[in-house]
This record gives sequence, C-alpha cells and structure tokens, in this order.
Amino acid sequence: MSIFEFVVGVIYLASAALFVVGLHMMRAPSTARRGNLISAGGMIVAVLTTIVFVLISTGGNWIGWSVLVVGAAVGAAFGIVQARRVKMTAIPQLVSIFNAVGGGAAAAVAFADFVAHSPRTPVELTVSIPIVLDVLIGSVTFAGSVIAAGKLQGIIPGKPLTFPGARALNVLAAVVAVGAGVLALFGPPNLLLLLVVLVASLVFGVLMVLPIGGADAPVIVSLLNAFTGLAVAMAGFAINNQALIIAGALVGAAGTILTLQMAKAMNRSVGAIVLGGFGTGDTQTAAGSDTEDLTNIRELTADDVAIQLAYAQHVLIVPGYGLAAAQAQHEVAELAKLLIAHGVDVKYAIHPVAGRMPGHMNVLLAEANVPYDQMLQIDEANAAFDNCDVALVVGANDVCNPDARKPGNAVSGMPILNADHAKSVVVIKRSMRPGYAGISNPLFTDPKTGMFFADAKQGLADITTAVKEYVTA
Repeated sequence: MSIFEFVVGVIYLASAALFVVGLHMMRAPSTARRGNLISAGGMIVAVLTTIVFVLISTGGNWIGWSVLVVGAAVGAAFGIVQARRVKMTAIPQLVSIFNAVGGGAAAAVAFADFVAHSPRTPVELTVSIPIVLDVLIGSVTFAGSVIAAGKLQGIIPGKPLTFPGARALNVLAAVVAVGAGVLALFGPPNLLLLLVVLVASLVFGVLMVLPIGGADAPVIVSLLNAFTGLAVAMAGFAINNQALIIAGALVGAAGTILTLQMAKAMNRSVGAIVLGGFGTGDTQTAAGSDTEDLTNIRELTADDVAIQLAYAQHVLIVPGYGLAAAQAQHEVAELAKLLIAHGVDVKYAIHPVAGRMPGHMNVLLAEANVPYDQMLQIDEANAAFDNCDVALVVGANDVCNPDARKPGNAVSGMPILNADHAKSVVVIKRSMRPGYAGISNPLFTDPKTGMFFADAKQGLADITTAVKEYVTA
C-alpha cells in the first residue's frame, strides 16, 4: 500500500467517524439538525477524496472525468432541488426515490466491475459474492422503491394489487435470481447470467411491493432503505472502498431498526407486511366511506370547539396524517400558542407512525417552531390523557382507534393513543371515511366526541378565530 492509499484510507475512516457521530446526534430532536450537518460533512469529505483519488489514479483520463463531473453535477442538482421543493407530506416518497437511486447506483457499480474483469479469468469469491449480492439486492431495491414511491404519491393505487399466480411468479423470480447468481459465482465471468440476475431481481422487486397496501407502504420504504444500505456495502466490498462499506452498513442497520420499530408500532410482523394485503390506500369505496351511519354523530361548529378549548385546563392535540396533508402545522401551532397565553396547558400526543414515518410529525411541528418539550411520545401521552379536559384530534384515525384493544380486526393489538380516555374529544376531519386500515373508528361515535368536519388547515384557522373572541372578551 502506497502512502497516498494510506492517507485516503485514513480520510475515509475519518468520514465514517463523522457518519457515526452525526447518526448518534440524530437521536434527539434538539441535536438532530447538527447531526445531519455533521453526517453531510462526512459525505462531502468522502466524495471529494474519491474524486481526487480517481484523478490521480487514472492519470487525468478526460473521458472518465467528464462522466464523473456530469454525473456528480446532475445528481447534486436533482438532490438539492428536490430536497428544497418537497413538501413534508411527500418525504416518504422522496426517501423511496433516493432508495431507488442508491440501490440502482450500487447495482450499476457492481455490474460495471464484473464486466471489467477478463472474460476468461475466474473472479475470486471475495469479489464475485459481493458483486452478485449487490446486483441482486440493488435491483430489488430499485424496482421496489419505484413502486413504493408510486403508491405513496398516488400514481399507483395504494390498495393491494394482485393477480392470479402473482405469488407463484414472485417465488419463481426469486428462485431464478438466486440460481443464476449461484451459477455466476463459479467459472469465468458470465455476463448473461448476471443479466438474468438483474432482470429476475427487478421482477421480484416489483411483485414484492405491488401487493402491499397503503398502510404498510412506509414500512416497506424503510425496509428498502435497509436494502439500499446492504447494496452500498456490497458495492464497497466489490471495489474495495472502505467509505462505502461503512456508510452502507450504517444505513442498513438504521433502516432495519426503523423497520422493526414501525412494524411494532403497527402491531405487524415484517413478514406479514412483505406478504402484503393490508390497508385500503386511496380506495374510495372502503367500508363505511360513503354509507357511514351519521345518526350517532354529534357535529360541532368552530364556536362549539372554541368554547371547550378556551375553558379547558389541559388540552392534548393529536396530530395525524390529515394535518400533515393539509400542511396545517402553523395553524395548529398558532392555536396552541393562543391557548397557552390564555393559561391553558397544551401538549401534543405523537404516535410513532403519525405523519406516515417515525419522526415525521416531530419534524413537521418543529418546522412551525413548536417547542420539543410540548411533544409527548405515546407512553407519556397516554399517561396524560386521563387528566385531559379536551383531546383535539386533527386528521388522525387509526392511531387513536379504540378497536385496537379488541381482537379480530385490522388494527388489533396496535399501540394507540388513548384519546378516548379524555373527558371530552373533538375530532377535526373532512369526512367519515376510514383511515388506511379501512375500518370505522368507534371514537367518532362516542357520546363525548364531537366531530368538526373541515379541512385541517381551514378548520384550525376558524377555531383560532373563534377562540380569540372568547379569550379577549
């Protein structure tokens, strides 16, 4: 090893240390922004080091440099523009697209490295195994992430999509991919076999995600994120790049932990999620969506809600996907600030998968300058509901469905926010349509629950206006 290669290795190690420190700081909301910047700094150092290494090792090959510069410019421009333009509600699908890019790029690197070997010289197993695994995992990640992003964006129906023989075809695709991969490990490099692995893996990725319902789509995004990390790590082994190995391992581990946490929060196993079939997605004909019995519904006006809030001592706000979809974080923060100024104790009850992904709702509220100490996680929130005068549910459905405590339904056993334990409940919702689980919520027909039918953004604005009249009277 030359001195130059040693220095590059040390810089890669320093970059990896920045990744680890940044990831550790992302555990707490108060240090998450700084941790993200530290991790980004580590990635910038790693990328610049790689560019310099390529420049020196290739002797200034202008073709390679042109491809490198153009690729870096296009990728950076896309990432910056999309990250700045994306709405908070679209973060899961953006993450899915980034997963697709990462998995596809890792597979492309491995494929190119395989092609670069002499067609008559057997590839060592220490190289061929990472290459084959990288093409397999990276292709599955690419295809699956594209489908998942389409489901989350609404381009592809969020409901489970199946057809006769789908699972048999999926099993066949997996067997072909693994079989061709095993054959590719022995003998001289065989481009045809690797192409079979590539195509079969793409088919498997598509067929794996299509049957998954909209409720599980964010979990699959997280699982595919873990796959991306594995693919990147395999690419690192294939081209002997320490930075890729460490970064990929970190992403793989973090994605796996996040997937398990989300599955636990929904009381579903990862295996059951992969098998698909849960969640109605954007289906408009789910049970109860248009034929819900409204006879037991107590409908409220903005003034009715304002009176309850203005004279309450303890208020817990339960934000859900409806709030995120309406981009109503600033309106809810303004209402809370007004109530706090009036002497009301206001806190936010945050479910682990509120807003579609863990931490999504916390970031959304932080964007509206909601103090971190006002955000209660599920255990703290449930302890507070017993002394809560008013639970204000904004666009949440399945995460506060009391039927989760009963067996035999789609949300049985799912950890929920105990909004029904509050003395009074106000639900802001556009209609009586069910959530992604596709079942009705008995909380909405509870005698102590009042329904305020409105878009979250406009509804909160109307309530805030009404509250001002009472607190300034």
